[in-house]
Amino acid sequence: MSKSIKAIVLLALTLVVVQSSLFVVSEFERGIKLRFGELIEGDIQPGLHVKMPFVDNVRIFDARILTVDAQPASFFTVEKKRLIVDSYAKWRIANVETYYTTTGGVESVAQNRLANRVNNGLRNQFGTRTLNEVVSGERDLLMKNITEDLNSTVLDSLGIEVVDVRVKRIDLPQEVSSQVFRRMTAEREKEARELRSTGKEKAEKIRASADRERTIELANAYRDSEELRGEGDAEAAGIYADAYQQDPEFYSFVRSLNAYKSTFSNKGDIMLLEPDSDFFKYLNKQDVE
Repeated sequence: MSKSIKAIVLLALTLVVVQSSLFVVSEFERGIKLRFGELIEGDIQPGLHVKMPFVDNVRIFDARILTVDAQPASFFTVEKKRLIVDSYAKWRIANVETYYTTTGGVESVAQNRLANRVNNGLRNQFGTRTLNEVVSGERDLLMKNITEDLNSTVLDSLGIEVVDVRVKRIDLPQEVSSQVFRRMTAEREKEARELRSTGKEKAEKIRASADRERTIELANAYRDSEELRGEGDAEAAGIYADAYQQDPEFYSFVRSLNAYKSTFSNKGDIMLLEPDSDFFKYLNKQDVE
């Protein structure tokens, strides 16, 4: 074998050894170093590091905040009311050595154990509170207490830190939901009937008030019209009286003509009067000046 080939082989072996001796941990990762399966270095910080080639083994774990979605579980409140609760938790690795020792570095194992503890914490917290408290009244305090309780145990037992716990949904069991929905429907129908009854009552009051005002307005209008008509009749009578005083004979003649016109407007009209009646005094009058 020539010297050049030996040099190339030696260089290649050197590169392999160097490559096997160096490893990088990024800023969002943490690592541990194992030698023949035994942990010799834990919580390796981000950066470039050295290991013994072919002897040491490095395990890298995600140090970012992760999410575990717990399966919906059934819990009882202090009132013995059963609820179906769906929750999730935010967590991250706090102690890499403990995390690897207890879970073998398998993320799914850590998530399953954490999900079980989250459900146990929720069960304990729900068991000391009423339905109203867990649904709205003390939701934030409940989540805070669960987070604190979990961190008091999982940090030492699993090497992880729980950042936050949240409840996504709280449902009643199907058999209870049907009863609740029926009761809600009955309450809404009762409320609707009450509103309709109140509306009809107000409508009747408004209608009665409008009718009363209409009657009053019509009465006032009729009174005013009668007053105006009376004033007009009085004024007309005054005018007629003045005209009568100026020429009584002519006034009587004109009124008689109007009476004749009204009386004989229809050819079928028949009147039985004495010939010397005052009604025909102008027709019987022979004197012509």
